[in-house]
Order: sequence, then structure tokens, then C-alpha cells
Amino acid sequence: MIIPMLDLKAQYAAIKDEVNEKVLGVLSTQNFILGAEVAALEEEISAYSGVRFAVGVSSGSDALIVSLMALGIGSGDAVATTPFTFFATAGAVARLGAKTIFCDIDPVTYNIDPSSLEEVLLKLQKSRRLGRVKAILPVHLYGQVADMDPIMKLAGKFDLRVIEDAAQAIGSEYPGRKGVRRAGAIGTLGTLSFYPSKNLGGYGDGGMVLTDSGRLADKLKLLRVHGGIGKYDYKILGGNFRLDALQAAILRVKYRHLDEWQQKRRERASYYNQKFSAAGLESARLVQTPVAVYKGSGARNFHTYHQYVIRTRDRDKLQAHLKAKGVGTSVFYPLSLHQQECFADLGYKRGDFPVSEKASKQVLALPIYPELTAEQQDYVVDSIKEYYG
Repeated sequence: MIIPMLDLKAQYAAIKDEVNEKVLGVLSTQNFILGAEVAALEEEISAYSGVRFAVGVSSGSDALIVSLMALGIGSGDAVATTPFTFFATAGAVARLGAKTIFCDIDPVTYNIDPSSLEEVLLKLQKSRRLGRVKAILPVHLYGQVADMDPIMKLAGKFDLRVIEDAAQAIGSEYPGRKGVRRAGAIGTLGTLSFYPSKNLGGYGDGGMVLTDSGRLADKLKLLRVHGGIGKYDYKILGGNFRLDALQAAILRVKYRHLDEWQQKRRERASYYNQKFSAAGLESARLVQTPVAVYKGSGARNFHTYHQYVIRTRDRDKLQAHLKAKGVGTSVFYPLSLHQQECFADLGYKRGDFPVSEKASKQVLALPIYPELTAEQQDYVVDSIKEYYG
């Protein structure tokens, strides 16, 4: 049996007529830059995420860059974040000339560990270097929101802004002190990605920035059009960060199906958990499966399973076995960012973030998408059971 890591063709087949009709409608207008489709998508996503404003931009990576720009972060500043994430998180900070300060991750959720963050901030305060730090950039990895209450408390204590990297977590929920809120709606700014593989993905690049601040929303809208307030009239230095009308139109079609797709992902994750438990792989400690964890009162933490990531000491050999069996897998991420050559100038070394480094050697993402069948999932689990004998 051949089971791809992701099957976007199956998704397209189910919504083909809706998408094609919408695309042809945009083509008939010949209006491709921003416009009515982008404005409508911004309204839909802001309402869905529970924020006052949403600003469509060219990609999830650019959403991070333009968010940092909106907060005035640049050369001489620093941003605290996690080393266990996609390159764009720290890459956005570096591109603006700011310094990335890494903190270790929680071993269960893989998100930034608030205790590690506090330790780093206190150390900087003691050495009188805290003034350089302007923001915290937590990542909601794999579809689960980071533990935001203690992060926001630290932000208040040290007078820092918070930019949520919610590229993998649209619609994920966090039950905090102020009630249940969705990813990207808790900090100063939140960023989304519409890369094709995301839970809400376009047919190319796209992203969005979320905020409750009208002032920041206005600035973001300036920044995405080179800082212009009119034709050939530039108020601030921005860039070309616009979301295409075609992508917005496609996303508006897919948005109508998002809640259904999210629920199917959760159902498939639950089925995986049951199968791994029944196979004895968890009890034998051969495989650790993901769980939605929140350390508070027991309120729900709504995990949307952008990725279903297991953990095993035999990761590389198991991945090779699954490949031979026709099962697609991926590793997110095989090398912590502090170990990447391009960040060598930050001065970190192997062993500085042991939880992140250990995770990078053990995590393995399995196929999970709404169209995945129970038969396919059975085959995946049986193939893993076969590997362990």
C-alpha cells in the first residue's frame, strides 16, 4: 500500500467545482492585487480567530517579517524564541538585523518552555542586557498552542511584545486566564501561513497577521505596499508583502470546509492513539504519541494536528522501514536552529538546549489529513508494529 505523507489531490477532487468557479470569477475581473477577495478573507479570518483585524500578506514568512517591522524591531534589538521550529521563525529576526535569543522547549508539547524563557530573561536582566530584548516569539508547533498564560505574564513583567507564530495552528484553542482563545489572538500580533500543506492552505504562498490594535493594523497595511499611502507617495519604508486576490479567493472556498477538516484531523489523531495503545507500542515505551496538554485547570486545549508526530529512539531506522513499506513520513525538525551553520555567529553550541536537541533525533511525523482512511491508518500502525517485532 502506498500512503503519501499528504494527499492534496484528494482534497482538491472534493472541492474542485467550487474552486474552479471561484478562480474563473477572479480571472473574469482581471483584478489580482489585494481587492475585494482579500478584504473578504481578512474579515472571515479575523472573525474566526477572534481578533478585530487581519491583514493579508504574501506568505507566513513575510507575516513574521512585517510583524517585526510593525513593532520597530531591527538592528541592535533581540527577540526570544524557540530553536525547535521552521527556519523562518528565527530567519525573520535575523533578516531585520536583530539577534535571536533561544530558549529550550517543553518535552511533551515541543513548544517553548516558559520556565526556560524566564531563566533566559532573568539571566539577561542580571547581566544588564535585557534592554535589547523587545519581543517574545512563541511558536504553536504541530497545531497546539504554546502555554501562553505564563508567557504573557513574563511579557508584562519585562515589558515585551509578543508575536505568536501560529503558522501551523489556525483554529487551535488555548484555555487561559481570559477564557478560551484561538491561536494568534493572545499576543500583540499573531501570524498565519497559507502554504499549501497547512490546514488552511492556498495554491501557492500566502499569509496573514492578526491583531486587536487598529494602529498596528494600519501600519501593517502600509508596510505591505512599500509603505505607500497613495500612488508614488511613501510614508514609511515597507516592502511588497501583498496577498494575491487569486489566493484569497481559493482560501475563501477552503475556509468553508475548515471546521470539518479540523474535526477529521482530530478524529484521525484519536484513532492513531487508540491503535498505538492497542498494539502495545506505548506501554512498551517504543512509541510516544502526541497528546493535547494543558497544565492548568483541565479545560480543553484544542489541538488541530497540523502534524501527528510520534517519538521513538529508533527514528531513522523506523523511517527507512516505513519508506520501504510505502508509507510517507517527515521529520520536523532534524536539526535545532541553534546548530544551523547560518546561526553560528549567535555563539550557541551543542548541548545548550538538550530537550530540543533530543527531540530532533526522535520525532517522526506520520500521514494525517482529512481524507486518510482507517484502513490506511491501520496499515501505518501495523507497519510500525512489524518493525518492532
